[in-house]
Amino acid sequence: MKSIEVKGTARTIAERSSEQARALKAIRKNNGVPCVLYGGGENIHFTVPADGLRNLVYTPHIYVVDLVIDGKKYNAIMKDIQFHPVKDTILHVDFYQIDETKPIVMEVPVQLEGLAEGVKAGGKLALQMRKLKVKALYNVIPEKLVINVSHLGLGKTVKVGELSYEGLELMNAKEAVVCAVKLTRAARGAAAAASN
Repeated sequence: MKSIEVKGTARTIAERSSEQARALKAIRKNNGVPCVLYGGGENIHFTVPADGLRNLVYTPHIYVVDLVIDGKKYNAIMKDIQFHPVKDTILHVDFYQIDETKPIVMEVPVQLEGLAEGVKAGGKLALQMRKLKVKALYNVIPEKLVINVSHLGLGKTVKVGELSYEGLELMNAKEAVVCAVKLTRAARGAAAAASN
C-alpha cells in the first residue's frame, strides 16, 4: 500500500458545545478541516488545511497516512469522512492510528481482469461492488483486489463468498454479488435463435 504525508496542527477542544461549534466554524471558514486521530489511547484533535487532504480524498487509491501533527509522526488510515451536503466540501475527517500487531478494517478497490466468456457471447460485464471491506494487518492489505473474470459465462456472477485472498478476511456479506455478466438484448436474441 502506498503512503501519503498529511500535516496537521493540534487543536484544543472547548468545554461547552456552543464554544466548540464556534471554533469548528472558524476553522472551516479559514479553509481548515477539523480532524480526529483515534486508536492510540487518547484521541488527538487537529486541523489540516483543506488542500492538504485533496490527494488523499479525491483518488481511487488507498493509502497509509503518515500523519505529522506539530512535528510528531503517526501511522494511520483514513477511517471516515464527512462532506457538506450541498457544497461537497470536506467537513470532518476521522483517522485511525495503526498498530502493526492488530488487524484493521479497510475498504479496498476491486479490479476486474480478463475477457469474460459471457462478454464474448454478447453479454455485458457489470461491476456491482467497486470496493470490498477487508480485515487484515495493514502491511498485508493490497492496493487493489484483482478478480479474474475470464471464466464468467452469460448470466453468471462472482459473489463475495467465492473469493479468497491470502491473509485477508472479507467482511462483506457472502451472498453479495461483486460482478456479473448481464444478458443484453442482442445476447438474448442470439440465445433464442440458437435454441430454435
